[in-house]
Amino acid sequence: MAMPKYLECNLCGHQQPYEPLVPAICKHCESQWLEARYDYAAFKREVLRGLPGRPLNMWRYQDILPLNNPGALDLYPAGGTPLWLSQRYATRLGHSHVYIKDERYGPTSSFKDRQAAGAVATMVEQGVREAIIASTGNAAVAYAAACARAGIKLWVFMTSLVPQEKLREAALFGAEVIRVSGNYDQTKQIAAQFAERRHLLLDRGASSIPARESMKTIAYEIVEQLGWRAPDWYIQPVSGGLGPLGVYQGFKELFNMGLIDRVPKLGVIQAEGCAPMVTAFKAGKDVAEAVIPDTHIIVLSTGDPGKSYTYLWNLTQQYGGTMESVSDAEAFSACAHWQRPKAWLWSPPRRSGLPGWRNC
Repeated sequence: MAMPKYLECNLCGHQQPYEPLVPAICKHCESQWLEARYDYAAFKREVLRGLPGRPLNMWRYQDILPLNNPGALDLYPAGGTPLWLSQRYATRLGHSHVYIKDERYGPTSSFKDRQAAGAVATMVEQGVREAIIASTGNAAVAYAAACARAGIKLWVFMTSLVPQEKLREAALFGAEVIRVSGNYDQTKQIAAQFAERRHLLLDRGASSIPARESMKTIAYEIVEQLGWRAPDWYIQPVSGGLGPLGVYQGFKELFNMGLIDRVPKLGVIQAEGCAPMVTAFKAGKDVAEAVIPDTHIIVLSTGDPGKSYTYLWNLTQQYGGTMESVSDAEAFSACAHWQRPKAWLWSPPRRSGLPGWRNC
């Protein structure tokens, strides 16, 4: 059994039971930032044994994920993605080692596959047969694929700015796709109203315990692939901030278990045309003001990050870090550079059942 022992408020320390699919709100101070706590001593013993017999995907770390009995489910196989040692980028950036966690190797080629896997597995355990999600594209496709495997009817709300291929992908997996003439934040509001009228489960992204906990498996994989060592920095492009919020829960757990000697610094990257977090960070503020997105990178176009920014700000203050923005042109140039032909070489795994890092 791997359900959390309890939830703990990150602000006041109050502890309360974990209730699957119920919005996690502190019953003492009404904070919306609660963290799941598990039997870490038992899991650490398994780690020291080498995690024998575990799958080479995110379910490898099922002991610290909010599920009752993952082994009894036909689980969506997200995670287990490679970690590349990039000699080309390292040279350009003036560092000897730059690693890239390549989430394109997931079922729908996005790190959102992890979020979908954890959230949908929880739905299966709780008997949910119909659900709703609002998305800028990647999450919609990931959830549609996971729900199709689980036999769950999914309603997807996406802004009309989302590329047609994303809408088609979600529809091909059997999701009911609703296009909204508005930005992503407006789309989320409409999805919430629809869920309330229909009395259906609405996926709540960063405030959802299963979704956020699933993202921490990225940290566990990186550390294991590096031979149970922590990187100096963890850098990620963000929209609403769910990714690094979940990932840092993993780094903190690994540090508290004594499996790594430090928590890495955090680098948050946003598109210039939608960078409320960067603007607030540069001004030294712990609250971000909403903006109207003006970027062609639709998957990074959350104009109002809400409380997520404040939590990311706190992480940078505690562990070090920065937030920066890049132009659309710089982002597209980096994508083109990454796609150029290159040699891929295996490096031996380091005390790990997962694939070791590779050179690129």
